[in-house]
Amino acid sequence: MNELPIDLPTERRNPRTAEIDTLPTLEVLRRINTEDERVHQAVAEVLPQIADLVDLAVAALRRGDRVHYFGAGTSGRLGFIDAAELPPTYGTPPEWVVAHHAGGAHALSRAVEGVEDDIALGASDAEALNPGDVAVGIAASGTTPYVVGALRYATEIGASTGLISANPSSWFGREVDVHIGLDTGPEVISGSTRMKAGTATKMVLNAFSTTVMIRLGRTYSNLMVSVNALNSKLRRRLIRILVEATGLDARTCEHALAEAGGDTRVALITLLADVTPSRASRALEDAGGAVREALLLLGDVRRDTA
Repeated sequence: MNELPIDLPTERRNPRTAEIDTLPTLEVLRRINTEDERVHQAVAEVLPQIADLVDLAVAALRRGDRVHYFGAGTSGRLGFIDAAELPPTYGTPPEWVVAHHAGGAHALSRAVEGVEDDIALGASDAEALNPGDVAVGIAASGTTPYVVGALRYATEIGASTGLISANPSSWFGREVDVHIGLDTGPEVISGSTRMKAGTATKMVLNAFSTTVMIRLGRTYSNLMVSVNALNSKLRRRLIRILVEATGLDARTCEHALAEAGGDTRVALITLLADVTPSRASRALEDAGGAVREALLLLGDVRRDTA
C-alpha cells in the first residue's frame, strides 16, 4: 500500500484544543461541544452523495441482493451497530444488510493487531459478495487497507461500491461508485476518530439506512409498522401505532392485530382498506411489502370491480 497519504485531516493537530489538558473540566467539555458543532454541517454537505448510495441500495434490495458494510475499529463497529438495529426496527431479514469487521466478532470488543492493515483479509471477507450487491466501506482515513481490499474485490466481481470517510480528498475515493467524504477536520484529540469523524459517520449511517427503509416501504408515514408483536411491550406499542395511523380506538386495533397474527402492516391494511387479513397479506406481498403500495393496489381493485 504505497499510496497511503502522508497527511490525513483527522490526524492533524487542532489549534483550538492545543491547551485542552490545562483547562478546567467544564471548559474541556465546551471545547468538545464546539468542535462537535461542525459535524451537522459536514453531513449536510454530502447529502447528494448519501442519496446516490441510497438509490444503489434500494435497487439492490428490490432485486433480492444485499448491502454489506466493511470496516475496522470504530468504523467497523458503527457498521455492525447499524446492521444489527435494522431487523428489530423495521422487521427486515438479517441478510438484507450484513456487516463485516476486520478481525471478526472478536475484534468488536477489543483491538486486534494488524487486521485493519490486511488488504488480503478485506478481499477474503468480500468473497461473501454477489455481483448485484452493494459494498459500503467505512474508513475515517478513506484508505484503510482492509476496506480497500474489500471494495476492490467488490469492483472486480461487478458489485456497486460506496465509501464513507472523513477524508474528502482520499485517493481511494476515486475508485468507488460513491464517495461520501465528510469534512469534519482535525479531532479534539489528534487522530481520535471515534469523536467527530465517528459521530458524523453514525449520522450518515442513520440517514442512509433509515432512508433505504422508507424508500422500501418499511414505514407508513413516520410510523414503524414493520415490527411484529413478539412480546407484550411490543404489542402495546404496535396498538398505539395502529391507533395513530388509523384514528380508530385501541380495542379495534388490538383485534385487528390479533387477526393479522401480530403483523402490523397486515393489520393496518385491513383497517384502512376494510379487507380481510388474507386479502391484505396478498396485497402486501404484491406490493413488495410496502403498505402504501398495497393500499393503492387494493384501491385499484375496488374501482375495477365497482
